[in-house]
This record gives sequence, structure tokens and C-alpha cells, in this order.
Amino acid sequence: MTDPDRIAYARSFASKLPPAKVREEVNRKYNFGTGHNDPDAIPVESFAEAARNVLRREGRNLAIYGLGGSALGYKDLREVVADKLRRHRGIDIGIDNVLITSGSLQGMDLINSLLLDGGDTVIIEQFTYVAALSKAKWLGVEAVPAPLDDGGIDMDGLAAQLERLKLAGKRAKYIYTIPTIQNPTGSILSLERRHRLIELARHYQTPIFEDECYADLIWAGEAPPALYGLAPDQVIHIGSFSKTLAPALRLGYLLAPWDALGQILAFKSDGGTGALDQMVAAEYFRDHFDSHVATLTRMLKRKLDVLVGSDRPRIWHCGQCAGAARGSLCVGPLPKSVDARKLSEQAAKADIAINAGPDWAVEPEDGAHSIRLCFGLVTESEINEGIAELARVCHENFGVPEHSANRPNRGAA
Repeated sequence: MTDPDRIAYARSFASKLPPAKVREEVNRKYNFGTGHNDPDAIPVESFAEAARNVLRREGRNLAIYGLGGSALGYKDLREVVADKLRRHRGIDIGIDNVLITSGSLQGMDLINSLLLDGGDTVIIEQFTYVAALSKAKWLGVEAVPAPLDDGGIDMDGLAAQLERLKLAGKRAKYIYTIPTIQNPTGSILSLERRHRLIELARHYQTPIFEDECYADLIWAGEAPPALYGLAPDQVIHIGSFSKTLAPALRLGYLLAPWDALGQILAFKSDGGTGALDQMVAAEYFRDHFDSHVATLTRMLKRKLDVLVGSDRPRIWHCGQCAGAARGSLCVGPLPKSVDARKLSEQAAKADIAINAGPDWAVEPEDGAHSIRLCFGLVTESEINEGIAELARVCHENFGVPEHSANRPNRGAA
């Protein structure tokens, strides 16, 4: 008998492949490990109305690739992107410099295809989005860290890193940064540091790859203008609607001068990002972007208040989380006696998903004693229950906290 799971052409697989996925993804009861949105934040009825309206008006255009318009994407959605970036991120851009992508991850792939060859070197923030690291590794690209502090990239450290590369006869092909609500630390780069970053990039002739997927989720204060708004000739910018609307829609965008964008379009050979998703998102966000984000951030603030409630014994120092007025995730620094990878493994056995710090660090040892916690999907009761259970797991394996009797935080406002 032939094993149905064994395939004759397996020996013909390419030599350079990413790690294979398991057959089924496990959904943990307490999911602090994935940046999902809150299902209650999805405007289902308004979305349904937007779909009806736009389909009745333009549905016949679905018969034509790109809705019969530009390869850059649906015109109305590019107008929404340009408008919200102009009002909120200091970017004054025409819609012909906006490319709609199938999520920001496609934008990342397109930029890597534009700029990288195997053997190249890139600079990536010391702690960063895990996909930025995995994609560089898969491409055979060396990633070197830009040191971080509480304010984002340490510019003196970055300057030293750029100079070391220069002395070694290398030039970084880009500096990848998440300057506004950094993932995973949550920091926001100051305006002074943004200008310094641009100066360094110009001096060392290195493009800046700016990822602003979380930048809309600020509920107190403001962020400085996006790097692209300060230096569009030096920066390629990606953003996403995954965090502000719905990750399953797979809608992102990429901004670049036409010299880069025209080249990117030459290998964006997917026939266009999903048209119906673009149409519905544009129809809804044309009139509801600000009000929707305000509702969403109120929900996130409430959850963060529960997560960092002070009346509960815990295993991480929560000051960094408590000080954040933004986003849907935070980093939990752990005692040196707690190994993040082992804690993550033991937590999974208790039906808790967390992110081990080493997976989110350019040099894994830097994250050996930290975890990343996402709180967008979990309910307030699940936060209380899950964190109590996580403390129990940590107590049983590492002896901290001193006791595992975490009581739920019921008084968060």
C-alpha cells in the first residue's frame, strides 16, 4: 500500500524552502500569541450595507481584472489611504504613489524582491516583527540588529552599526523600522530621532523600510509624522488595515516614488489584490474611518487596563505595558530565572498561547527573558483567567511569582 501522505515528487522540492507548516493550527483557549482583532469590533451591519451599496453601483466591474482601473488597486481605496495618511501621518501623497497590496506581508515581499539579493545585509531593529526576520533568513540575507531603548532605535548605536558595516566593505540594503507603535515593544520614535535616522540613511546611502501597521491605534497623544512624510525619496512605506479593520480582509498598502513603484508592479503578478475586499473597505471607511478607530481604541484601552491591573500577582514587570496608550500588544520582561521558550512550551500545555521573546529578536538571546502578549482577540474575562493560569504555570516551573494564587482583576476601568 502507498502512504497517501507520501508524494513521489518530494525529492524535487526546491533546496531553499521555509519551514513547513503543521497540518492544523491549534487554537488555544487563551490566545495572547496572535495579533487578531476583537470580533465585536467588526462593523458587521455597516459592512453589509457598504457591500450592498458598492456592489449595486460597481458590481459589473468585477468582470474585469483590476475593476477596469489601475494596476495600483481600487481608486476609491487609494483615495481613502491618501486621505487618512495626510490627516494622521503627515504624508502628502497622490493616489498614483499608493499601491494596494494583499496585506502588509505582500508589501514586505515586494520590497524584498526590489532591494535584496542572497548574501546581502540588512539592519533590523533589535526586537522586531517575526516575519521580517524569517523572510530575511529564507532569502539568505544577513540581519544585523539596530539597538533599541525605551524610545525606539538608539541612534548612536545605529550609527556605530552602519560604520562597522562600512569598514567591513558592506552596505546595508535597508534599515527596517517600525517607528510608530513598534512591534513588539510598543515604543514611538521621537521626531528628533526620526530626523537623525534620515540623516544617517542619507549619509550611508541606505534606504529606510518603514512599517506602520499599528500606527492608527493611538488613543492618547499623537505620534510624529511618518518617516515617509519627512523624506519620501529615502523611504519605502507599508501599512495595513488588518489592525484597524479586519486581518482576514488581507488589505495593505505600499508607498514609494514611481521609480520604485513601477518596478514593483513589474513583479506583482497576482492579477490584482482582491477587488471585493477593496470595494467594501473603501465604501465603509470613506465616512467611518475616524469613528471606527475611536471605537476600536476604546475597546483596546479597556483590555490593556485589565491586563496590567495592579491587584494581581504576575510574572512580568508591567510598567512598560501600563505606560502604553496605544496598540494591541506589549512586551512582558521576565525575571532572569524564567526562560521564555520553556515558559511558552509549558503554557501551551495549559491551553495558553504566548510569544517567546527569542523568536522576536535578531539575536535570540536578547529575548531569552521576555514574552510578547497580544490582547486584541481575548475578552476581558479571558485576560483575567489566562494571566492567572499563566502565573500558575510559571510558578510550577520556575518558582515565580512566589505563589500562584492570582486573583482576577475585577476593578479595571
